[in-house]
Amino acid sequence: MIPPHPSRVAALHGAGYAGGELVALLLGHPAVALAAVTSRSQTGGAVWTTHPRLRGQTDLAYTAPDDLDLDGLDAAFVCAEHGQGAQTVLDLRARGFDGLIIDLSADHRLHDPDTYRAVYDLDHPAPDAMREAVYGLAEVNGDRVAGARLVANPGCFATGITLALWPLRELGGAGGVEAHVTALTGASGSGARPSDTTHFPRRDGNVRAYKVLAHRHLAEVDETLGGAGRNPADRNPAGQGGAAVHFVPASGPWTRGIWGTAHVTFAAPPAPGAVAEAFEAAYGGRPFVRLWPDALPELLPTVGTPFCDLGWVERGGHLVVGFALDNLLKGAASQAVQNLNLALGLPETAGLLPGGAVEVTA
Repeated sequence: MIPPHPSRVAALHGAGYAGGELVALLLGHPAVALAAVTSRSQTGGAVWTTHPRLRGQTDLAYTAPDDLDLDGLDAAFVCAEHGQGAQTVLDLRARGFDGLIIDLSADHRLHDPDTYRAVYDLDHPAPDAMREAVYGLAEVNGDRVAGARLVANPGCFATGITLALWPLRELGGAGGVEAHVTALTGASGSGARPSDTTHFPRRDGNVRAYKVLAHRHLAEVDETLGGAGRNPADRNPAGQGGAAVHFVPASGPWTRGIWGTAHVTFAAPPAPGAVAEAFEAAYGGRPFVRLWPDALPELLPTVGTPFCDLGWVERGGHLVVGFALDNLLKGAASQAVQNLNLALGLPETAGLLPGGAVEVTA
């Protein structure tokens, strides 16, 4: 049930693309009151000046992060870049905030400080917080998100890849599975700050691979799918299942959305019908995963929605799994709201789907 009083929340560092999507969702959430949006570069300016579609929907102005009033605040979303998210969480705790924090940066997605250093070339300032954080892929860790104090929102590529492979990780027996993934993302995945590779004349009509076999999101995929890495011998300490993932990311000539395929091979062939049964068992009751049996999903039906669409095709002993999602929503903002709902005991679909909330209790 929705509680009688809305939860007061704040969006920190909310001037970017994901921050704009998050603010829009929170403004329409039936159990939330958006108390503040912070930004160092935009302090004092109206929120709608960086997110023009919100003009007429909110009178909020950006607050300096250090001036954020924490009194009565129930939850804080951190939309900072990696390297800044951990410090923001530390600052909130140092100021006495003991409520829920959902970190959309990459700083709490991994549990090993050495892995974090290797991936991001930074020393994590709070290893204990890394170990405390719950990885907020709700379809996998939803029971752990409930009641959590610190939730690490997954990366956009990691969301699609992990959801595509999670049901398959044990179908290959002790040898696990191996997946060769290629996925394309829109320009918004690179953030609001322009660069040569996101400049429209270089992106339009073009496809460009980058960080081949070395994308940062692979580390969190590996942790979730059993520590697979790229070496099948190191799938996990027990040698049971898991998935070895080889990933080629590419820049697509559109603004938002991720579309990808995973070519999957099994150490031991699964029984007929086992793949479909595994996907149905994993996601049949999940509100934000839509299944496309015997087909690969398209991109456009997911853009502007909180869904990840998953489909698969089996032919002649070969399996291809396809995935599509909006990188700014299921890959960021709507997933953060989904985690808020789970952590606070609200209906999982509240503020995200029509009819996703029940009547406020008296």
